[in-house]
Amino acid sequence: MQARCGLERRSVVALSALLALALVLAVQHFWTGRTQPVRAPEVVRAAPAGQGGGVDGGKDLPAAPGSFGQAGGTAAPEIVVDVGGKVRDPGVHRLPAGSRVEDALKAAGGVRPGTKTGGLNRARFLVDGEQLVIGGPAPAGAAAPAAPAGTGTAAGPTTPVSLSTATVDQLDTLPGVGPVLAQHIVDYRTRNGGFRSVDELREVNGIGDRRFADLRDLVRP
Repeated sequence: MQARCGLERRSVVALSALLALALVLAVQHFWTGRTQPVRAPEVVRAAPAGQGGGVDGGKDLPAAPGSFGQAGGTAAPEIVVDVGGKVRDPGVHRLPAGSRVEDALKAAGGVRPGTKTGGLNRARFLVDGEQLVIGGPAPAGAAAPAAPAGTGTAAGPTTPVSLSTATVDQLDTLPGVGPVLAQHIVDYRTRNGGFRSVDELREVNGIGDRRFADLRDLVRP
């Protein structure tokens, strides 16, 4: 190289060192950019509801009523029922949406000894604003529970059904009202904030004059 390029010995040594440094940098670049296997992140399970494992030093915190242990402390929808009669703790109780009569009895401390509950449907779903009287006559105008499926009886409920609180199943027990028409009544109630009078039932899609005449004495606002 000295003979061909006319370079001195010091220039040849410097050029060789520069090439060696460039080679080292190239090898390092390709080594750091090589493909590496990636490990999937571990799934961290949320702590059970009611356990304060964070700021409060691990102390257990009481769960809020109706929270259902949702993450972030977001409370689930609630209903308010008035439980009276022969129970240990009568009064207004807040329960999670979708609760049944049995849940309301537990919230009220249970039934007093000697109380007959043979005619009570403990598996019935509750509706918001309902009054539940244990061991006594049902309150006037209370929403009637849905009739059991397959009974084959076409008679309507003995007490007027509340158009503002009744469920689709309860409305389905009315004569001439099927699941579709019951859903139309619930949709109208949701859009208009309830029923202020029975006459508003005429404005529900699918209810004509004849059907309204059959229903007006069986329902209340």
